[in-house]
Amino acid sequence: MTEAAEYLAGDAASGLLLVADHASNHVPEDIDLGIDSALLNEHIAVDIGIDALARDVAARLRCPAILARVSRLVVDLHRRPDEPAAIPAISDGHVIPANAALDHDGRTARIRRFWEPYHALIDAKVEDLRPKMLFTLHSFTPQLRTKPEETRPWHAGILYNNDDRAAQLAIAALRRAGVPTGDNEPYSGKLLNATMDRHAETRGLPYLAIEVRQDLILTDEGVAEWAALLAPIIAEVCDAL
Repeated sequence: MTEAAEYLAGDAASGLLLVADHASNHVPEDIDLGIDSALLNEHIAVDIGIDALARDVAARLRCPAILARVSRLVVDLHRRPDEPAAIPAISDGHVIPANAALDHDGRTARIRRFWEPYHALIDAKVEDLRPKMLFTLHSFTPQLRTKPEETRPWHAGILYNNDDRAAQLAIAALRRAGVPTGDNEPYSGKLLNATMDRHAETRGLPYLAIEVRQDLILTDEGVAEWAALLAPIIAEVCDAL
């Protein structure tokens, strides 16, 4: 384990590599974001339920996994490093004072400390393991604080940019299972797909970007239910490619 990532060993023969960019709400002791600590338990800091779900899914599939070990408020690992939102000054209406005050050198140091080694690890594992498919797990809030008029009725969503080979198979499988599933919802992978763009699309490697509504994976029972649902679908999609 490093500051940026935890690697869970698995069987390369699974053909899969799991990446979870927002699995942690950890803020290193030498970084003071200037926010109420209670916000670290909200969706702006972490994809709620994803650490537990990722571990369960990886165990069921016996696949290797890379889990982020730093909050998205420190560095959003699922953004390009040159994007302002990679170190957010504001998130869902909450100002992050220390990030807003960072100068160019401070932002560069933060990216070098966390973003670069995290993505270097993914690159190394993709080259070493040669997976048949990458997949990533995220969770989404049922309602954004800044957009109370928008409803998010989906239980899950599958995101994609240009390569939808795996996505369309997964959408169909989830809908057959009776899961209200968003096709590039609750937001579009055409706009937000940085990790899979970098590590999968650039290589022509199929991938799945799976979103689960966070209120459905708040408990151990919810996590187990979703892991039991998702693992065979992920395996089925990989086998069908």
